[in-house]
Amino acid sequence: MSLRAPLGRVLGLGTAKDGTDHWWGQRISAVALVLLGLWFAVSLVVLPSLEHHIAVEFIGTPLNSVLLSLLCVTTAYHSYLGVQVVVEDYVHAAGLRITSLILSRFAHVFVAVVSVYAILKIGLAA
Repeated sequence: MSLRAPLGRVLGLGTAKDGTDHWWGQRISAVALVLLGLWFAVSLVVLPSLEHHIAVEFIGTPLNSVLLSLLCVTTAYHSYLGVQVVVEDYVHAAGLRITSLILSRFAHVFVAVVSVYAILKIGLAA
């Protein structure tokens, strides 16, 4: 039995202010993904065919390359938030948790940067 007050037991254990930003980030990125995903699906259906030169021409259009870049970055961000929640909830070893979060962040940033680079490279070459 502890003689410490309830407030004394929880002081220094961290803040609960982070969760709201994380929650909003997931919800807003999910809405953005729905809108961008619908745009992408409709765009693929409208294309006359999925041949290479038509896809390059599609990506070469400035609006399409911007929206496609937004889709890639938003997907990477939303995925990172989801992986972060899973790691924080299910990885109990502190060192492994920190390592997993750092590797996850690097991997998601790498995927986002590479995808935007590829879109720009294809778009500017078209």
